[in-house]
Amino acid sequence: METATLIWGLIFSSIGIGYFIYGRRQSNMVARWCGLALILYPYLVTNTMAMVAVGVALMLTPRFIEL
Repeated sequence: METATLIWGLIFSSIGIGYFIYGRRQSNMVARWCGLALILYPYLVTNTMAMVAVGVALMLTPRFIEL
């Protein structure tokens, strides 16, 4: 496994933990589910560029979608 993939996975998982905690405390389901997705998806995506693209998309999702 590439070092860049591991580092990006760590970064996005850490951001996901923050999103999940924020979503739980604010009762924001979009932030909570995006946080959970950010925590779990680095285990499934092995391409570094795809990982960054999906991570950025998941990070921007709560900004544009409100439930």
